[in-house]
Amino acid sequence: MTQVQSASGMVPEHGTGGRGCPLFLNPVAAGFPSPAEDYVERPLDLNEHLVRNPVATFFVRAQGDSMTGAGILDGDILVVDRSVAPVHNRIVIAAVHGELTVKRLYLREGAVLLMPENENYPPLDVTGQEDVTVWGVVTAVVRTL
Repeated sequence: MTQVQSASGMVPEHGTGGRGCPLFLNPVAAGFPSPAEDYVERPLDLNEHLVRNPVATFFVRAQGDSMTGAGILDGDILVVDRSVAPVHNRIVIAAVHGELTVKRLYLREGAVLLMPENENYPPLDVTGQEDVTVWGVVTAVVRTL
């Protein structure tokens, strides 16, 4: 039987006060790993990759299953940028009657809809009667496995 060992000793030490974790230079193969290519490029701060505009960005946790078709699952953390234009087909965070929801924005031929990505939910037709405010555009999803 093959024994699997922890790789904690193989990862280089990095400062404990910083926000970065080591970023290996070579991408990881989805097949057989190559232990000879484990060079560290530099510390990686996920904020550099996930947050484009820090002053306009906030995080929110998704709840429910209405956006599973877009890869957004219950419990995911969504990165939301208020500086990105909420144009057709973007996934947005909107306040509908004061309650936040995540949906795909549909803007065509005068129609404004908030579209779920799960056929078990109906789209919300924004006719102007509703109290709807787009808070920002979802730019990334963070999920633990």
